[in-house]
Amino acid sequence: MEFFAGIDIGASTTKAVIINTKGEVIGYSVTDSGADFELAANQTFGQACEQAGCALDDCIVASTGYGRNNVPFASFAKTEISCHAEGSFHNFPRAHILIDIGGQDSKIIKIDNDGKRINFRMNRKCAAGTGAFLEEIANRLKIRLDELNGLAEKAQDNVQISSYCTVFAATEILSRIREGSGVPEIIKGIFTSVIKRVLEMDSMEGDLAVSGGVVAHNPFLVKMFEEKTGKKIFVPPLPQLTGALGAALYARKAKEV
Repeated sequence: MEFFAGIDIGASTTKAVIINTKGEVIGYSVTDSGADFELAANQTFGQACEQAGCALDDCIVASTGYGRNNVPFASFAKTEISCHAEGSFHNFPRAHILIDIGGQDSKIIKIDNDGKRINFRMNRKCAAGTGAFLEEIANRLKIRLDELNGLAEKAQDNVQISSYCTVFAATEILSRIREGSGVPEIIKGIFTSVIKRVLEMDSMEGDLAVSGGVVAHNPFLVKMFEEKTGKKIFVPPLPQLTGALGAALYARKAKEV
């Protein structure tokens, strides 16, 4: 059996996916990217290989993401927009808009019925609408990141957080605390802020899919997205691995040529 691997090195995390000839995911791993992208790629790929029961010599490897040129064992590299579109269409094979909320950026990718990318928008100017925004707020409130989803679910109300800027939002949160707002309500307000920022990036006409680490760890955010848009939103089985899956699928295509 032949194997195909995708390595997605993001600014926050590195993801590896290994698929078989049928396009089935048989191994995957996620680690922190840290300051050494090559080391992160080696560690993540090694863990995925162990799960899949294969070795580097068994695989064709494609890399993507912010650090895609830091994977010396990759056969070739592809842009993250291309790989996210490829991975999303594999899971949701119809025309749709992919909303990917990552650690350092958010992407809106429009895909047609043939799986081709029509257009995309990317937020890279600030942390608004990204995992970094949530992480900073969690740090300010002395809350673990894995507690955010549960707290937001418990909220009885939605405290409005007007600022998208992390610094200003933190100041605004202090004001809300002084006014007596509860932490669950504040967290739900922060989730709402993320959703608003993402939805302002582009029009959202048609079917929607969401992916990314923020979605993987905060499923309540998807429910809030659905309430805001009035649409049922598709979430892939492994939402944080969409880009890495797309890279693996490109590796499989390379074998077919």
